[in-house]
Amino acid sequence: MWHELVLCGVGGRTIAEAQERLSYSEFLRWAKYRAKRGSLNVGMRVERGAAQLSALYANAHRKEGAQAFRLTDFAPFHDQPVLTLDEMRSWV
Repeated sequence: MWHELVLCGVGGRTIAEAQERLSYSEFLRWAKYRAKRGSLNVGMRVERGAAQLSALYANAHRKEGAQAFRLTDFAPFHDQPVLTLDEMRSWV
């Protein structure tokens, strides 16, 4: 099942076609690319960019003491991040 998620839409092909045509090493390269760069779905990439801008704008204009907005507040179908920015800052 995991390979179907990675292959979905690769090269404009169906999952079955991609499985027939992709070598295992090429599949691993696509999986690495997706892990680093995100979805190949143009709509999801546009939604993510718009959500990032919306969160930036909303946070710049929120009332003092109000809870900060997150990307997922504006893009509900994106997964919640595993780590928060504050958790990463605590590493320094």
